[in-house]
Amino acid sequence: MAIVELVGAVDAEPIIDPISQFAIDKYVDLGAFSFTNSALWALIAVACATLLFMLAPTKLVPTRMQSLAENIYGVVDNLTHEVLHENAKTYFPFVLSLFLFILFCNVLGLVPYSFTVTSHIAVTLALALTVFIGATVIGFFRNGLGYFKLLIPPGVPILLLPLVVVIEVVSYFIRPMSLSVRLFANMMAGHMMLKVMAGFVVMLGYFGFVPLLVMVALTGLELLVAGLQAYVFAILTCMYLNDAMHVDH
Repeated sequence: MAIVELVGAVDAEPIIDPISQFAIDKYVDLGAFSFTNSALWALIAVACATLLFMLAPTKLVPTRMQSLAENIYGVVDNLTHEVLHENAKTYFPFVLSLFLFILFCNVLGLVPYSFTVTSHIAVTLALALTVFIGATVIGFFRNGLGYFKLLIPPGVPILLLPLVVVIEVVSYFIRPMSLSVRLFANMMAGHMMLKVMAGFVVMLGYFGFVPLLVMVALTGLELLVAGLQAYVFAILTCMYLNDAMHVDH
C-alpha cells in the first residue's frame, strides 16, 4: 500500500510521512454524523464479509472461495465451542460477525490507497465497549447480584480479600481499554513501518531492493498479524462472555 502511494515522489524530494495514512477525510460533511473514509471502508469490510458467504458455492469439491468461507466458519465454530461450551450456538453469530469485521478491516488496510479502519482507537474502543457492556449486562441478567462473585476469587485469605477485590475491579474495568489498544496499536505500528520502508525504497532508487525485500516480508507479516489480531479479539470476547455466564468457575 505505502510504496504505491510514494511512487509519485520519485522526481521530487521524497518525504516520509507515516502518519498521513491515518488521516480522516470527510466525504459528506454532516458535523458529528459526517461520512468519512473510515465509514466508507467499514462499509466495504461489511460488504466483503457478507459477499464471502453469500457467493461462496456449496460444491462437493470446494472452490477457493468456498474453502476460505468454510475455514473461517470452522475456526470460529471451534473457538466458541471450546470456550463457551453449551452456549456456543447462542453467541456464535455475534463472535463470527465480530471476527469477520475486524479481519476484513485489517486485511483491506493493506490494499493500496485504502484506509485501515482498525488503526483508530475510536473504532476499536467502540468494538471493545460493545463486548464489555454486553458481557456485563448478560452477567447481571443471568446471575443477578451474584455476578459480583467474579470479583472474589475462590480461596483468597480474608486478610488479602480487600486488596484482591480492588485488583479484580481494576482489571475488570480495564478490559475494554486493553482489548482496544492491542488491536489499534498493532495495526498502526505495522502500517507505519510499511510506510517508512516504502520511503526508503523511493529514496534509495536503484539501491532500494534491500528495503523492498524487507517490505515484502513485512507485508506478509502484516497479513499474519491481521488474522491473529482478529482471532485474539474473538477469543477474548468468548472468554468475557464465558465469565459472565459461569461466575462460580
